[in-house]
Amino acid sequence: MDIKPLRYFAEVARQHSFTRAAETLHVAQPAVSMAIRKLEAELELTLFHRQDRKVSLTDEGARLFQHAGRILQAVDNARLEMDELRGLSRGEVRVGIPGMLGSYYFPPILMAFRHRHPNLSLKVVEAGTGSLQQMVETGELDLGVIVAEQVPEALESRVFLREQMMVTVSRDHAFARQAQVRYEDFFREELVMFQQGYFHRRVVDRLAHRSGLTPNIGFETNLLPLIKSIVKQGFGISTLLAMVLRDDPDLVAVPFDEPVWLDLSIAWRRNGYLSRANSAFVDFVLKQTHQV
Repeated sequence: MDIKPLRYFAEVARQHSFTRAAETLHVAQPAVSMAIRKLEAELELTLFHRQDRKVSLTDEGARLFQHAGRILQAVDNARLEMDELRGLSRGEVRVGIPGMLGSYYFPPILMAFRHRHPNLSLKVVEAGTGSLQQMVETGELDLGVIVAEQVPEALESRVFLREQMMVTVSRDHAFARQAQVRYEDFFREELVMFQQGYFHRRVVDRLAHRSGLTPNIGFETNLLPLIKSIVKQGFGISTLLAMVLRDDPDLVAVPFDEPVWLDLSIAWRRNGYLSRANSAFVDFVLKQTHQV
């Protein structure tokens, strides 16, 4: 089986469109259509339903799509490794970072890494840890920051940061004068939370489940500055990493009566090829952590 038609097939399956797939692949649409027809003829199977410009996978196409991702990733890994052996690596690091860490922990690390390795390019994606984990597993990202306790078998990881989640309130909130906050008291308040898929939200959902309580969520947003603004104005409280609050005099951080610690890891595919550029980035992150 030729790899190019398989790559075209996978892109059409992702885009649900021959036109959008051609645009993404930077080829003419007839070339994509012809490649798919040849692939279907070779396999003697129909891979797509084509109705009223709507494209969807047949059952046979869905089965092939499961294999296609693994095959294409293996080919890309082999090509990258061979390029590096010839000294032709493009030196790209594709890393996914959650919003809180992307705003408060990684900027100096990213800049320092770029200064040390000026020939390497960095592609940074912001998303929740759940999404980042999936993107690393499927090969969309080379590296991703996830919560250590949730690392699946398909990934390998190294813990680089242990940080405490703190109850976050305005300076005039009653909790600001307390040494600690009970879970029961926290969940009675109106909460400002990240949406599902972010470790911030997973922590709160896990604590609520463990305590047998229902979170009173008044605001949901993935915009960290908005969360902080809402809390400052007294319209709710939240829980954020301690690092987010160190240089903000208008917010008060109070620990839970049972402290909540998060171990954060940098992860990559266990059976994938970790390029020299990505290995250098992992090593740099771990060394920076040990220097803190």
